[in-house]
Order: sequence, then structure tokens, then C-alpha cells
Amino acid sequence: QVQLVESGGGSVQAGESLRLSCAASGIDFSSKTVAWYRQAPGKQRELVASITSGRSTNYADSVKGRFFISRDNAKNTVYLQMNSLKPEDTAVYYCNTRRMTARGLLDYWGQGTQVTVSS
Repeated sequence: QVQLVESGGGSVQAGESLRLSCAASGIDFSSKTVAWYRQAPGKQRELVASITSGRSTNYADSVKGRFFISRDNAKNTVYLQMNSLKPEDTAVYYCNTRRMTARGLLDYWGQGTQVTVSS
């Protein structure tokens, strides 16, 4: 059974930092692209950052230069370092990965972790 568990969210002031973690079980993260998404109240879920098995990264324009995604394959964990946080970064942050199965491509999501940034 695949399980993704996010942690590290919280309430901070604008300008502060947080580091989110996504720990996986039941799946080998090292061979997968892993992404962080976020969803603010009343808005659609959006891609924040992703990292491939080869450690190539991609970021939403809104977080470039402030957020950094990394992975520790030995711990089967992906991180999102969030610096210079802004109130508009307030959202529930979700970890995601995909795997091809006999039933096709399956998406796996964590339960989400709340990030609240106050001005």
C-alpha cells in the first residue's frame, strides 16, 4: 500500500521560512518524479514544484527563487524548502507522485499539510 505523509506545515509571519517533508512508504521514490501542489480556499490545486529521478527541478513562476525542492532517496523523502513566505502562499500543500500499474497511470497523494502566512 502506497502512503505519502506530509509534515512541516504551520503558521508563520511573512518573510519567514518553513520546510515541508513528504515521506513515502510502499513505493520507491528514487525512480519517480515527485511534486508538491497547493490549494488555497476557493482556488484550484496548482503545481508548486517538481523533481525528477535525475533531480531536474521545475517551479511555478510565483515561487521561483524562494522555494527549493530536494530529495533524499536514502530516506525515501522529498522536501520543499520555502523561504521569504508571503500571505499568498497560504494553502494546503500536497505531495504527489505517479506510478504505472496494470490499471494504468495512478496518482498518489498525501493528506496535505496546512501552511498559513500572516502579514
